[in-house]
Amino acid sequence: MAISRERKEELIAQYVEELRQSQGIILTEYRGLTMKQLERVRNTLRPLGGSAHVVKNRLLARAIQETGTPLPSEWLEGPVAVEFCHGDVPTIVKALLEVARDMEPLRVKGGVLGTAVLSADEVRALATLPSREVLLAQVLGTVHAPASRMAGVIASGIRQVLNVLQAYVDKLEEAGAQPAPEAAPAAA
Repeated sequence: MAISRERKEELIAQYVEELRQSQGIILTEYRGLTMKQLERVRNTLRPLGGSAHVVKNRLLARAIQETGTPLPSEWLEGPVAVEFCHGDVPTIVKALLEVARDMEPLRVKGGVLGTAVLSADEVRALATLPSREVLLAQVLGTVHAPASRMAGVIASGIRQVLNVLQAYVDKLEEAGAQPAPEAAPAAA
């Protein structure tokens, strides 16, 4: 079905906007998928900040050229769907691969993360990364650990001094002696 020139320009503008707002994109081959399966992919990615679009290769190529996104031209051969990642990229990739596991024809061609071109294997490796929140927690734990250890060392030293003083007080009480009264402050 032929598309009007105006509609082509609208699609290119939409792809350009999606590319500029995305943290990354994933290109997949969807040959053999039903519309119901494609809708399942879209519904899986949408809550995570992702979107999936079946694209016209020439129009996507023009949008990619306009944004300067690096992308191998062989990835734009055959039926191509592009998944835009507006949210946490590893989470979206993980969800996409989980859905693709049930859909034999859906195959990852590769992706782009920032300005880095990723092969299909590198995209799969992204799925093994923890989510952004987990990574931030790990960094915080790493930064917090030395301070926590330092506080423990200082508290240990104070505890030792208090234990020595308590032992001295106990020894004096056993001897029947009263601890020495506090010295009165000297008048100036």
